[in-house]
Amino acid sequence: MAFPPLENCRFLTGPTGSGKTAAGVELAQKTGAEIISMDSMALYRGMDIGTAKPTAVERAAVPHHLIDVIEPHEEYSVAQYVAAAHEKVAEIRARGREVLFVGGTPLYLKALLRGLFKGPPADAAFRQQLHEEAARHAPGRLHNRLAQVDPAAAERLHPNDTRRIIRALEVYEKTGELMSDWQQQFNKLPEETGNRVYVLDWPRHELNERIDRRVDAMFAAGLVEEVRALMTRDPPLSKTARQAVGYREVIEHFEGVRGLDETMALVKQHTRQLAKRQSTWFRGLPESRYVSMGSLLAGGLAQCHF
Repeated sequence: MAFPPLENCRFLTGPTGSGKTAAGVELAQKTGAEIISMDSMALYRGMDIGTAKPTAVERAAVPHHLIDVIEPHEEYSVAQYVAAAHEKVAEIRARGREVLFVGGTPLYLKALLRGLFKGPPADAAFRQQLHEEAARHAPGRLHNRLAQVDPAAAERLHPNDTRRIIRALEVYEKTGELMSDWQQQFNKLPEETGNRVYVLDWPRHELNERIDRRVDAMFAAGLVEEVRALMTRDPPLSKTARQAVGYREVIEHFEGVRGLDETMALVKQHTRQLAKRQSTWFRGLPESRYVSMGSLLAGGLAQCHF
């Protein structure tokens, strides 16, 4: 195992729009903690409004880490994130401070809780070969190929999830081992680690209303202008950055796919769908301790006994 599970850390998570940032600052101040971001999009410099990064005031109130780490044209693997997170945990504890992870990227959370197995390094030539194969043939070609060597992985992955399908084929090609076997280890609950995972839980209608208000605020704060500036960069945005909710839809607006009002409505719809997927994922995590928020944020936080 490349990285063992973290121990004795606190995690504040929940679906997008649930108020993690503000709650995290409050809890960090309450417990003497520094915050490590657990948001894959907050890593990107210049992507500020659409990722709802902590404000300058919030960052001044509590030290935040793993925000603004890479440029928008770069990619950042889960292994890179976990390695950086382990380093930050050691640094924070050396200062005699507590550690609080705040964010809603499920894969990051699980890798920190379960540990991460080391896979083979990326093979650019092999990946390019598979991308070209996928482009030449009918949809589902790579998925069918994966099903022949690793049926369990193929069953778990959507046929359109080309990036992860290629990674599973790469693992098999380079090691002779199956990604699904690694996944089984990844899903095993480790022995007592002292970690605590708090999930902010809102009634669905209230969360949807919060999301709609937040999207309106993002556009009012200049999301369109932020995306316009990002599109002028050279090198261009990475595939991951382009697919972030809010950014993808505004890019399509600039490309003439739809008008601004329709774009705003679609961002709200996609954000609500993202929140629903995140909520479903958190329900399947045994470590989750739900914090019922309702209409009173402070009342919900009072249930977090750190």
